[in-house]
Amino acid sequence: MNRFIQLFRIGNCIMGVIGVMLAALVGAGTSMIDYSIEILIASAIVFTFIAAGNSLNDYMDREIDKRAHPERPIPSGKISASTALRISAILFSISFLLSLLLDAISIAIVMIAILFMLFYEVKLKKEGFGGNFLIALLTGFLFLLGGAVVKHVEQTVALAAMAFLATLGREIIKDIEDMEADFDRMTLPKKIGKGKAGAIATLFILIAVILSFEPFIVGIFNIEYLFIVLIADAIFIYSSFLQFQNPKRGQKLTKVGMFVALIAFLIGGIL
Repeated sequence: MNRFIQLFRIGNCIMGVIGVMLAALVGAGTSMIDYSIEILIASAIVFTFIAAGNSLNDYMDREIDKRAHPERPIPSGKISASTALRISAILFSISFLLSLLLDAISIAIVMIAILFMLFYEVKLKKEGFGGNFLIALLTGFLFLLGGAVVKHVEQTVALAAMAFLATLGREIIKDIEDMEADFDRMTLPKKIGKGKAGAIATLFILIAVILSFEPFIVGIFNIEYLFIVLIADAIFIYSSFLQFQNPKRGQKLTKVGMFVALIAFLIGGIL
């Protein structure tokens, strides 16, 4: 795999772009085409922001990754730590500068997201649940940005809430998976144990499942959305219980559930 594709986690970047586009679709429907330029700018912001965040994450976690993820670019020697840090700074700067082309609400969302990401890496990451909460919040911000650029941020609040809850559950499961390698972090599983942390992760995911019915109940989306989101919900439910036996597979399946949920919103917005 190309070292920069691996550093940026291109798959995550692409999912982020899809997410902001879907949020724009949920916010404005087919009239989102009137905001094509703004959506393209927002997509570029999200792509560079996620790539910057992942680059900074690899820089900050370079010692942990020697144990937990030795295949990543820095511990494997494909990219130096200083190069990853410089790339992160450049990409964050690009993300912010692009936001200046949008309206005040969008600029505020991007500025706060960048500050939150930096605060997370410098301080909250080692605090465990506080860091999980902030990363989940940043995921929700992505969908709010999609709504903001089409002037209908209020329409994307439910979607942002679902993304927040599912991500929060997944982040806790990831901490369960990395429990042995996280020697310098006081994560939730370390504080209360794997079982209780897993139960809390499951609770957040199940609340997200319940919220997924809201767009259908209030009439925003039709039966096609419901059919596909039920598949996503089934994946979420299965992954939330699988993680008790296999945290690695559980958190990966949660990510699959998120992708299927995005497809549900795409179909719901088109039909």
